[in-house]
Amino acid sequence: MTRQQIPPLSSLDRISNQVIWKGCGYSGGDLSRPIIGIANAFSDMVPGHTSLRELARQVKYGIYRAGGVPAEFGVIACCDGLAGGHDGNNYVLPSRDNIADSIEIIACAHRLDGLVLLGSCDKIVPGMLMAAARLDLPCVLVAGGGMLSGPDCCGQEKPDTTSVSEAMGRVQVGELTEDDVLRLADLCAPTCGSCQFMGTANSMCCMAEAMGMSLPGSALIPAVYNERLRTAFASGERVVQMVREGLTARKILTRKAIENGIMLMMAVGGSSNTVIHACALAHELGIDAGEVIDAFDRFSGEIPLLARINPATHQYDAADLYRAGGVPEVMRRMAAKLHLEQLTVTGRSVGENLDSAPPPVSPMPDLIRAMDNPHSTLGGLAILRGNLAPDTAVSKPAAILPEARRFTGRAICFDSEDACTAAIEARQVKPGHVVVIRYEGPRGGPGMKELYKPMKTLYGQGLAACTALITDGRFSGTNSGCFVGHISPEAAAGGPIALVEDGDEITIDVMEKTLTLHVEDGELARRRASWVYRPKPAGGYLKRYAAMASSADRGGVLLAPDETTRERSGTDEGINRIRH
Repeated sequence: MTRQQIPPLSSLDRISNQVIWKGCGYSGGDLSRPIIGIANAFSDMVPGHTSLRELARQVKYGIYRAGGVPAEFGVIACCDGLAGGHDGNNYVLPSRDNIADSIEIIACAHRLDGLVLLGSCDKIVPGMLMAAARLDLPCVLVAGGGMLSGPDCCGQEKPDTTSVSEAMGRVQVGELTEDDVLRLADLCAPTCGSCQFMGTANSMCCMAEAMGMSLPGSALIPAVYNERLRTAFASGERVVQMVREGLTARKILTRKAIENGIMLMMAVGGSSNTVIHACALAHELGIDAGEVIDAFDRFSGEIPLLARINPATHQYDAADLYRAGGVPEVMRRMAAKLHLEQLTVTGRSVGENLDSAPPPVSPMPDLIRAMDNPHSTLGGLAILRGNLAPDTAVSKPAAILPEARRFTGRAICFDSEDACTAAIEARQVKPGHVVVIRYEGPRGGPGMKELYKPMKTLYGQGLAACTALITDGRFSGTNSGCFVGHISPEAAAGGPIALVEDGDEITIDVMEKTLTLHVEDGELARRRASWVYRPKPAGGYLKRYAAMASSADRGGVLLAPDETTRERSGTDEGINRIRH
């Protein structure tokens, strides 16, 4: 991708534009100062974003103090917890590209000098980073901050926004009553903020900070802390200074910056979704997604798990990680591995920022460990390959019990999440099963929704250590148990996952990074000859997304017609190789 060039205005156009700006209440003098867009993803429907109005106000104060002029505009924000939905309501990942497009449109059409990107949750933050990379304007990402955990309830330590899904599994096995679940629902989301664990929201905010796109130490400040307001103010000041310095996004977002973000994800057990979003960001920067996948694979063997929070353990949550020093403290522990020379939004390098970072509010030596004393020698994420995932798949060792990191079982197959969830609730999934959910990838979903409910229900039923789940869909960062997602090629593209039948033996080996279907090639060829794909009904935006989306291992991004043709012909060649 190339930077979106904004042509200069003629004298007549400048005068005409002044009329429109004045109609909004601005003065003539305002237009001689840097105009900073505030892309605000505020929403009444997303807890991670309900506080963004107040943060936007602080950003405006900071912009004014530094001599700029703020211009706020809205950005859509879907919540995975609400929008996962049923019957093909898979809009969340597709919304990411819509967010990037809408920010590009406003920034270019209104000729903004810089941007503050104000978001917090799952696909919103990566969409904003994609826009920053595409536009190459001075940009600062301001995260909304995390939610505080609820009080201990129903045997759940530090309950979070997904605890009810786990509890429903416990209801099904008689451990809890529905009244218990209702009580838990009242307590598990006590404040605004992004979800309390190392899910996609907190993972992407941390990754943005590690890549240099947010002020140091800001990613994990809880939403209800006053420090969050001060950081928003400072970000508004800083973006104006960046305009004057000519410090734009592509001077920060480089291949090495992405590698810093990947290394942090290994150290903190980031969400598996950071893989697909890093690939999408690379696409905007003109970096091949395969290089990003290879970097995740390489660093999983070099960077151990240094910080362990929910879902790897219920003892600590995201607020604990903030109090223990947050992203700067984790990065200090792994500084020898990082690209310390990389530039950040502060105008200083990563190394300089770490040297000046304040000490932790509350050191927790068992939460953030040293490189020679990690929680696990395995990195937080793993890239798997094998005859079931020729173009890779993604797992999260940080959330898998050691005894379940090598798992062989018999397949029980479902062609949608809804069918799988109904079977789990009916107690049809038994110990030793490898649950296969397919046709939930970018094209097949369409939209590749997060499949957190099946895993949460299995956990609640006590089956997390004795079953496994694989899919061409995605997982929430809060899932735990033996799981593999992002299997590519997806079933809708004719990937081998489409050919699995009930009773087939499957081996997941997270240690060796392999995913193997124990079926002879001749039998697979016979199955392929009779395989027929019937797309799910879709209209509107999802129909366009299904037609234009790349595969998960390429970022699930919307491709131009020529790019779509090239990718899908490549997929067909890969399927032919598998067939023959």
